Amino acid sequence: MSDQSTGPIPVVRSELPGDAPAPGLRDLPLEVWILVGVAFVVAVGYGILGPALPLYGKSFGVSTFWASTVISGFALMRFLWAPISGSSVNKWGERAVLFGGLLIVGMSSLLAGLAPNFAWVVILRGLGGIGSSMYTVSAFALLLRVTDPALRGRAAGAYSGGFVLGGLFGPVIGAAVISISLRAPFFIYAGALLVAALVAAIGLHGKEIRERASAVEAKSGASDEPEGWGSFFRALRNSSYFAALLVNLGVGFVIFGIRNALTPLFVVHDLHLKPSWVGIGYAVLSVVQAVLLIPFGRITDLVGRRFAMISGGALLIVSMFVLAFATNRWEFLAAMALGGVAGAFISSAPAAVVGDVTGGRRSGPLLAGFQMMSDFGAILGPLAAGLIADMSTNSTAFVVGGVVLIVPFIASLRMRETKGLPAPVL
Repeated sequence: MSDQSTGPIPVVRSELPGDAPAPGLRDLPLEVWILVGVAFVVAVGYGILGPALPLYGKSFGVSTFWASTVISGFALMRFLWAPISGSSVNKWGERAVLFGGLLIVGMSSLLAGLAPNFAWVVILRGLGGIGSSMYTVSAFALLLRVTDPALRGRAAGAYSGGFVLGGLFGPVIGAAVISISLRAPFFIYAGALLVAALVAAIGLHGKEIRERASAVEAKSGASDEPEGWGSFFRALRNSSYFAALLVNLGVGFVIFGIRNALTPLFVVHDLHLKPSWVGIGYAVLSVVQAVLLIPFGRITDLVGRRFAMISGGALLIVSMFVLAFATNRWEFLAAMALGGVAGAFISSAPAAVVGDVTGGRRSGPLLAGFQMMSDFGAILGPLAAGLIADMSTNSTAFVVGGVVLIVPFIASLRMRETKGLPAPVL
């Protein structure tokens, strides 16, 4: 790749005229905070629903394998529909696709809670995956279009923070709701999504979005013409965008796949701890990540995307090896805390790179491609985790995960710094 940089990590500082104060969270546009609020509500709702999904599937008398299709079918449809979501953003705009996606997930969840048989549950959860893809791609596209280039890291960090905080509260409520009814979480999740759709409809205004997006495009030097799928294939030749894709693929495969699939088994069967320690470990990870998201987003904006991706990648690799060789609860918690620190970097830097590459212009395909990498990894990761664990041990699977993460780490080392470069960086 012609734009790779393999030298020392550059420290790129913001270019501010005179003694002008550096932009901070107060300068994030209102649309970003609305998206953060929507993300929080969605995450709380899913946190309530998540623990009920496999149990709800089993309640129809099917095998564990078929019950798992309630989860995997949702992820598969998210992945398959992402290209259409990207094209829809270009054609209809972020606001319309976001609102439609939330409505589809909400209504499909409501109907899934009323489903008369297992087949309808699978169909409706698949429909929910379509809506989820629409929401995710459009929200990410809108976030980048309205955010000043100097604030992209913090905007991405704040947006991820909405999901992380929502993910902390949701399971606590969900545990109580499941004891009442396995169908109740679907209704609560549907209600949460309809509230999120209402917030988006009231708070996001097309005129203000167009004005902010035009200002960002002008500052970035980008065209306001929507980019088709040809732009995605051109962007694959860009070392920065390619590195961001690999990082997202690694996160999906190793974190959403291997780590999340095997950690509960590892804690109970290998460390011989009570199941409650699984929840404690993930609570430590989430709290650490939530506390560091905004500060690390600031580092991404002020120091550079490449530094943040390299730092986060290195910490993520170390966390997987610490987890693999953990022998007691404290080493396990240390590994989860390291994972939280790494996650704070990884949540903001790759997203900021994609924003730099698109220059804030409407480029649904590039954003859809970015999402697809994480979804693809999340589909394959649990399968690989189960296969490796069956053939060897849970610890071996964690080691394999750490080795796999070396590939996106090397790509981050070789990428070109995108902060402060004129856009589009293609």
